[in-house]
Amino acid sequence: MPSHWVVETAISALARLTHRGAVAADGKTGDGCGLLLKFPTSFMRAVGEELGFTLGERYAAGTVFLSQDDASAKAARGTIEKAVADTGLEVAGWRVVPTDPSVCGQQALDTLPGIEQVFVNAPNGMPRGRFNRRLFLARRKAEKQLGEGETYIASLSSATISYKGMIMPAALPEFYPDLKDPRLESSVCVFHQRFSTNTMPEWRLAQPFRFLAHNGEINTNSGNRNWAQERAKNFISDKLDDLSDLDPIISLTGSDSSSLDNMLEVLRAGGMDVLQAMRIMMPPAWQTVDDFDPDVRAFYEFFDCHMEPWDGPAGIVLTDGRYAACS
Repeated sequence: MPSHWVVETAISALARLTHRGAVAADGKTGDGCGLLLKFPTSFMRAVGEELGFTLGERYAAGTVFLSQDDASAKAARGTIEKAVADTGLEVAGWRVVPTDPSVCGQQALDTLPGIEQVFVNAPNGMPRGRFNRRLFLARRKAEKQLGEGETYIASLSSATISYKGMIMPAALPEFYPDLKDPRLESSVCVFHQRFSTNTMPEWRLAQPFRFLAHNGEINTNSGNRNWAQERAKNFISDKLDDLSDLDPIISLTGSDSSSLDNMLEVLRAGGMDVLQAMRIMMPPAWQTVDDFDPDVRAFYEFFDCHMEPWDGPAGIVLTDGRYAACS
């Protein structure tokens, strides 16, 4: 059952990870941390309706990092709204997320984005799975138009929502007062504090990402990215439109964790079960295990022809809004 206790417990657990992340000289800027929540439907509907939004029976909300420049932020909103409309959905409104920048260190303040939530309605009768695939396509269309600028869509889904930033774990509920609101209830909450290894800290690189939190390194990251680009034309699904206009299908910059998350998202949007997708991307060392069930061995042999492992020391915790899983 959804409860605020789950959110509070996740925040408390996150604070106990403080020792594993780096801290800047200002003592308040961290590598980034956050929460990925199973969509808190009643809370999001309540705050949306308080602002006068007309929300449909099925709706979604996304967390968006925008430029602090008003003109740039307005242009980015327009790009996102057009991408949403082009995929047959409707923007119900934008909410400025309450924040307290006083808990941020100077380095975090120097790159502090404007943080807003966009609410999107599905057409009447649209199934949830199709709705989330439409949201994925809308987000990717918008991202392609926006480029690698100041705008970043941290989440856009009816299944999950993200609260993250370049702040210390103990400061997260202070920065986002939403997280202390007793109306904010969820039954699944993934939390993580990033430790920067191959990229410098950024607001957009704070973990968790849209599906997963990753502890470790993907040592084959460059090869995985290149192979994903080469195979893009082979990603065909009756559940997903042609991806050719969404090139690149995964991020070629940013962290290894973000690229891993991108690949999982593409497989999931194409209709693959999230648990199966993770087993394909990060299989065990099955070749050396003699007593594997023949059907399991056949599974890994088949998909070994389609995707190389994303290999490296990696602990993964993830949620798609239905399952909470680890690998």
